[in-house]
Amino acid sequence: MTIAAILSSKGSEVATIGPDDRVSDAVASLGERRIGALPVVEGDRIVGIMSERDVIYCLRDHGAEVLGWPVSRVMTSPAITAEPSTPVLSALGLMTERRIRHLPVAEGGRLLGIVSIGDLVKFRMDRIEAEANAMRSYIQSA
Repeated sequence: MTIAAILSSKGSEVATIGPDDRVSDAVASLGERRIGALPVVEGDRIVGIMSERDVIYCLRDHGAEVLGWPVSRVMTSPAITAEPSTPVLSALGLMTERRIRHLPVAEGGRLLGIVSIGDLVKFRMDRIEAEANAMRSYIQSA
């Protein structure tokens, strides 16, 4: 199964922010939407990602002044991304290895969606449960 399958069931709507927007705008968007990261885009191109961790680390190091900074000063760039054809298990491995919780999905630099580690784990658990049910059904019919 690929990331494309998850996006097809979850949808491809993504809240984004621009590199010239203020960090306070990003914080407001993260809080209002109750999400953990915002892809940073120029046009339809992903140029970075700003996570709640980025904000926390910057606040720790520089104080409240960071809220007036442009997102480009705080974001992680380049963003680690996956393509729609990336297998779910490969994406889970990448996220675990790189210690990230949000993975923008892009093709040719163009943002197509985003998946969280929770999305991938839920998808995987649903598949495992479906396989277990199929196996139980098979055994009971034998």
